[in-house]
Amino acid sequence: MKQVKIFAGSASQVLAESIAAAYGTSLGDLTVQRFADNEMGPSFNESIRGCEVFLVQSTFPPAEHLMELMLMVDAAKRASAHKVVIVMPYMGYARQDRKDKPRVSIGAKVVANIIQSVGTDRLMTVDLHAGQIQGFFDIPVDHLDGATVLAPYIKSLNLENLIFASPDVGGVVRTRAFAKKFGAEIVVCDKMRVRANEIASMQVIGDVKGMDVVFVDDMVDTAGTICKAAALVMERGARSVRAVVTHPLLSGPAHDRIRASALTELITTDTIPLAQENDKIRVISLAPLFAAAIRNVVTHESISSLFV
Repeated sequence: MKQVKIFAGSASQVLAESIAAAYGTSLGDLTVQRFADNEMGPSFNESIRGCEVFLVQSTFPPAEHLMELMLMVDAAKRASAHKVVIVMPYMGYARQDRKDKPRVSIGAKVVANIIQSVGTDRLMTVDLHAGQIQGFFDIPVDHLDGATVLAPYIKSLNLENLIFASPDVGGVVRTRAFAKKFGAEIVVCDKMRVRANEIASMQVIGDVKGMDVVFVDDMVDTAGTICKAAALVMERGARSVRAVVTHPLLSGPAHDRIRASALTELITTDTIPLAQENDKIRVISLAPLFAAAIRNVVTHESISSLFV
């Protein structure tokens, strides 16, 4: 069996340390040199010849961290690593997964092309904005399910009248899959946007009176949608409202909105480190899941067995 070495990019240092510890090893020695103009130059300070190398890096804000990761892959290939696997807990530009209007790019496809162009052998990620993005890659993609670690926490709350909610029509499939683990029903919030991150109107499709509502989404950005949806279901008679999201982007006024919202709590993961403390946010680590996935990749065992 090839020797396994795990390295961290600057965006995911803490998560990578937790993944390495859960795997039973320590992080490899990697230095990212910074020039005066902030240009990057990563270098491995130990031999990785013939090793299976796992590079942990989320891409937020996407461009800078993506470039750093690509340079890390190139350095590993040039150092004669046997295989280079990117562990990308959060994939930036994944929201741009189709042409929804004329003369726009498909950012997720561009990122996929870049990742493959530097010689990446495999990609490991969790809860892509759209599962179909896996088809943009011609290399193996291990698409992990964040519900594996999030669902047990919801179960531990023992909510009596549990119902799950999608904050928009596009998230119905994700919400239904989560609700299926509990044998619960779902409701949908139908929203109309005037522009990105700005909602014109919203309505609830379904009955939430007397229910403990849990919203399910892949990410929370400015938190405008989730906070407005939480207020709406409480107006409709819900007993409590929570949200479960995998990727806490939490841009701009997000933290203030969550603190002032009707949400009892927002349950999320550590794919992106929180920029500030927030009493309403509970973070559950994905490190054990990623460590188990890495182990199964190395030993050629099933990945789906981790969450099916």
